[in-house]
Amino acid sequence: MSKSVSVQRTSVQRTLVWRAAFLAGALLPVLAQPAAAQDPEERFPGVSLELITEGAQALPFAIQPFTAPPGGENLAVMAENIMARNLRYSNRFQVLDSLPASLSAGRSGAVDYALWDQIGAAFLLTGRIEVQGGRPVLVTEVHDVIYREVLGGGRYPLPDPSTPDFRMASHIASDDAVFWTTGEPGIAATRILFSRQGEVGFRELWVVDADGENLRRVTNHGSLVISPAWSPDARRVAFTSYVSGLPRIYELNFETGRERQVPAPRQGDYITPAYSPDNETLAFAITGSSGRSGLYSYNIARECCFTTLLESRTEDLSPSFSPDGRWMAFNSNRLGTGAPQIYRMPATGGQAQILSPYVFDRPGYYTSPSWAPRGDRLAFHGRIQRIGFHQILVSEVGRTDRIRQLTRTGNNEDPSWAPDGRHIVYTTSPGRGGAQALRIVDSVTGNTRTLVSGMDMKYPAWSPPMTTRYGQGREVTAGR
Repeated sequence: MSKSVSVQRTSVQRTLVWRAAFLAGALLPVLAQPAAAQDPEERFPGVSLELITEGAQALPFAIQPFTAPPGGENLAVMAENIMARNLRYSNRFQVLDSLPASLSAGRSGAVDYALWDQIGAAFLLTGRIEVQGGRPVLVTEVHDVIYREVLGGGRYPLPDPSTPDFRMASHIASDDAVFWTTGEPGIAATRILFSRQGEVGFRELWVVDADGENLRRVTNHGSLVISPAWSPDARRVAFTSYVSGLPRIYELNFETGRERQVPAPRQGDYITPAYSPDNETLAFAITGSSGRSGLYSYNIARECCFTTLLESRTEDLSPSFSPDGRWMAFNSNRLGTGAPQIYRMPATGGQAQILSPYVFDRPGYYTSPSWAPRGDRLAFHGRIQRIGFHQILVSEVGRTDRIRQLTRTGNNEDPSWAPDGRHIVYTTSPGRGGAQALRIVDSVTGNTRTLVSGMDMKYPAWSPPMTTRYGQGREVTAGR
């Protein structure tokens, strides 16, 4: 056997091991090691509690220094740095970006796969800046180093680098790179809305990119604005505002700037809106109306059809649609214990089934459900006893005997899934006061990072991908 064949087979074997470990983490996120050292009083009653570990293997992903024509070098560096951080934040890769400029392929344009294999890369990202019609364009390719093939490539028109849209173009390119490599969606081209308390006591909506950049205010109601929810096309947001003196639901169109109020045909407080996957229907709660509360829906696209989904004398709040639109999760205190539980019912109304781990003599406290994009899991926050801090929990739908706890310290609330079905954003604080940070946890590896800190924040909502809004002019091709 020749030495070259032996080296090639060794490289292939190494990559297959990396990929097997990667797929085990990416495709089986519900698997985790049991918490052997957990205190008995912290165990969930009748539940197998599992803590995530950091055992998932990250694949080595090299980034060849981006190139550009004279005068465009700064754009190349900016785009490369943004994409490197996005790939790192995906928690799927070990990013190899501290590489000498001599590795640039600017002289011939050819990729030396043998060289990158020796460096230890499983995948390689190349990029360059071109000028088309007087506008800069980012051109990228993702290469499988071991099999020596192009997995995908794209062309991305770059807006003015002083605008937030420049970063979004690089985010979209990053998500394409993640998809070509893993077959899974990325999270870079997304944004997170949240309610922030200002210096004069009002709460307004703010938004930030998923990498923590471009923080800015969205509303200016001079009032209490809470509970934002993204539309499935990421072009609109619904929220509750007290600007009229009563809590009412409003919708803001980001593209037109138009804001409108959802009709309020009955008395009560209109709160916790959520969009249906049909992109037309809003579900929400109405509380405090003549002793009756419930969940209702309204077709905001057709501006009609106010419908009662559920009514009772208890509080039913925080609806969350399943991705297929067939089911709705919500929390309710209908058991009469004063502690809410998580339920599921048909999206059009009907019999509700409890999903949280309820035990009669230890009711716990569970609220704020968020349905995972694959529809197989629910995230929510809660605590085992009536006292103590809240933690972020994930339950398999229909299996209340299996709970995964994603946080351990401090008070953690209001989870919201990323579109990759892997990452969750939530608020966190050391104690019961206002949240002091937005944090993101990777439900596969347990890695966490702080998104925004140093302010009082509540109710984060992770957007769908922004590709349809900001991907104009994008051209992509898949290598296989």
